[in-house]
Amino acid sequence: MGYGVSRWRVWSTYVQLCVSDDRMLLRAEVLTRRLLAAVDRTCSRFRADSDLSRLNAAPGRWVEVDPLLVEATRVAVEAARITDGLVDPCVGRALVSWGYDVDLEQLVRRPARAVPEVVEPTADWREIRWDVGALWLPPDCLLDLGATAKAWAADLVADTVAAELGCGVLISLGGDVRVVSPADLSWPVRVTETEGSPVGQTVDLGNGGMATSTLLARRWRTEDGWAHHLIDPRTSAPVTGEVRTATALGETAVGANVASTAALVLGDEAEAWLAAHGVHARLVLADGTVRRVGSWPAASSQETAA
Repeated sequence: MGYGVSRWRVWSTYVQLCVSDDRMLLRAEVLTRRLLAAVDRTCSRFRADSDLSRLNAAPGRWVEVDPLLVEATRVAVEAARITDGLVDPCVGRALVSWGYDVDLEQLVRRPARAVPEVVEPTADWREIRWDVGALWLPPDCLLDLGATAKAWAADLVADTVAAELGCGVLISLGGDVRVVSPADLSWPVRVTETEGSPVGQTVDLGNGGMATSTLLARRWRTEDGWAHHLIDPRTSAPVTGEVRTATALGETAVGANVASTAALVLGDEAEAWLAAHGVHARLVLADGTVRRVGSWPAASSQETAA
């Protein structure tokens, strides 16, 4: 018996699935693909047939949806509450105005887009309502779950695979990592700013989550330069700031992702906010300088940012 590893692509990023028992790998992959397909079918903003698209087409009305979308939305609203709106699921209209209205693989093939002249107002996430199998959005809200759904899906996969197959599991969805495994088992995880980068740091991760958010990925050209998917709700524009990449630890992938996303929005205020919330994190500043927050492990001399 040894470790099993499988890797494939979904949602314009990678999936890496690892199990502690290679005999369970095929079953784990089948289960993971099924869960991710269900999340895509319900929560994708880029599918006309998704539950989220139906919901976004009917703001101000209750819409019956899959319970998966209800839970994903509840998680997104909780992220907004924890961060006082720094991680906001109501930035969909701003994203569309900046050009992010199709999947990234299609978006990057388009000509450079003009920068929007009008700032799109952000609906109030506090007004979102849900019930069993139904959701209600405030008028003018275009819900986008991109800030939390990937990490939430990682948590869903890890918890489900571990429970159904009885083995240790690690899954990374484009840098949103969740581990569920016996207490005596840890996994070496490579932390980099972008997929495939040779520069970074390796850390050991036991049970829990880790997430990396960066301004260097999921971006596209505009007539004034690069735009990316991380919107500052205070400006309705892509984040610009002192921190270009943030990696955080948490009890879950969602918890880690909320912290890393908030850090990018906060910029030079990120270290104080992370410390105040007891988050252990690794920040890469705009000039490539690496800062550690809390008990993030020190790196060797070979493991530094570019």
